[in-house]
Amino acid sequence: MADPTADWTALISRYYDGCSAGDVDLVLTTLHPGVVHWFLAPNTGSTAVEGAEHLARYWRKVTGKLQARWVVDSICATPEQAVIEWTMWWLPEGATERVATRGAEWFTGENGLIREIRSYYQLRPETTELDGFPYAERGYSVPGAEHSGIHAADVA
Repeated sequence: MADPTADWTALISRYYDGCSAGDVDLVLTTLHPGVVHWFLAPNTGSTAVEGAEHLARYWRKVTGKLQARWVVDSICATPEQAVIEWTMWWLPEGATERVATRGAEWFTGENGLIREIRSYYQLRPETTELDGFPYAERGYSVPGAEHSGIHAADVA
């Protein structure tokens, strides 16, 4: 990787765009066949998801149920791994307004594809974020602008 941050940002943004669109084929272009996605417990569905096809179909189901859109807000990367802060914008059951779940993920790669994801967040039916953090001023996604300074608004 000539510029690991740029390469990881492009790969993870494409992965999130595929997840947000429920596009199994697009998600598959980003995943190593043996990918494992780990989730923080206790969350609904916190069991690890293994395999590219399984993970891509998992996100299609989640997106349809939650009307979810994921945004990469911040990233630190080396050629082997990347750590991001992200926001998932979604509509809880019975709600009329979208909420933000903020979290972090640690990615490892193999052969230019995502090999492992370790996800850290708590899913609640209300916005979860750092108290008093200046999200807008730092270029993070905010209500009404489900994109960030590094992850564009258009979904593939």
